[in-house]
Amino acid sequence: MLNIQISQLAQKIIDGYELTYEDALKLSQIKEAALEDLLFCADRIRKYFKGNSIHLCSIINAKSGRCSEDCRFCAQSGHYHTQVKEYPLLEEEKLLEGAEAANAAGASCYGIVTSGRTIWGNGELERICLAIRQLREKGEITPSASLGELTPQMAKKLKEAGLVRYHHNLETSERIFPRICTTHSYQDRLATIRLAKSYGFEVCCGGIFGLGEEMEDRLQFAFTLRELGVNSAPLNFLVPIPDTPLEHQPPLNPREILQTIALFRFILPQQDIKVCGGREKHLRDLQSCFCRRQRHSDR
Repeated sequence: MLNIQISQLAQKIIDGYELTYEDALKLSQIKEAALEDLLFCADRIRKYFKGNSIHLCSIINAKSGRCSEDCRFCAQSGHYHTQVKEYPLLEEEKLLEGAEAANAAGASCYGIVTSGRTIWGNGELERICLAIRQLREKGEITPSASLGELTPQMAKKLKEAGLVRYHHNLETSERIFPRICTTHSYQDRLATIRLAKSYGFEVCCGGIFGLGEEMEDRLQFAFTLRELGVNSAPLNFLVPIPDTPLEHQPPLNPREILQTIALFRFILPQQDIKVCGGREKHLRDLQSCFCRRQRHSDR
C-alpha cells in the first residue's frame, strides 16, 4: 500500500505547497521499504509539472586544462597531475561544428564550456560571442555557456550576442564547499549566479554528490537552488579521477542516488532536473528510471 503521508505531501506540492526543510528532512529519513513510494510520488510531481518529455543537452569542452582553481574532484585543475588533455580555446569553426553535431543528435541546448576561473584576454570572449551570435541567427539550438565567474561587462556582451542560458554550478552546500575548493568562495559562486539572473539569463546550476557530504548538505543545497530561482538543476555523481584528492572516494549506493533525485523533485517541482555525470557508472540497470526519451525544446 502506498505510504499515505508521502502521497499526501506530493499532492500538496501539486496543489501549490512549497516543501519546508523540516518536510524534506523527514522524507530523507524514510525507511528503506518506503523508498519505492517516494520515487513513485516524485514521479507524480514530475509528470504534473514537466510531462513525459525531457531536455537533451550537449556541451563542448571548448578550452581544457590548466585551471587555476583547486576543486578537489576536477581533472582540469592545474593543481593536480591528471591525464586530461590541455588546449586553448577552440576556433569559432569548431564551436559551430559542435553545435551542428549536438543539434543532429537531438539536443535542444548547446553549452560552450571553458576551464578556468573565468575568461581571460586574447579575444576569447569575443570569439565565443561571435559563435553565439551565429547560433542565434540559425535558431536551431539554444546557446548556453559555462565560462566561470561573470563580470557585468562579460554578461552584457554575452547578452548582446544572444546567449540564452548561463551555467555555473554551486557543487555542494555552503558548509561543505571549503573542503572541496579553497581558491574561491561559495559567495563568489553565488555572486555569478545572481549576476546572470540580473541580466535575464536562464540559469543552469547544480552540483556533484558523493564528495563526502551528508544528506542534510544535499537538502540545504537544494533549498539554496530554490532560493536562487534557478531554471535547471543538473545532478552529477562523483566518478573519482585518478591523481585528484578524491580519487579514492567511495561510491554512493544506487538507491541513495535515487532517493536524492526524488528529494530534489519534491523541493524543486517546476525546475528541470537533469541526471548527468556518473549516472551510468553508479545506477547501471536502475537507469531504466530515465528510459523515456522524447525531444522537448528549451524555448
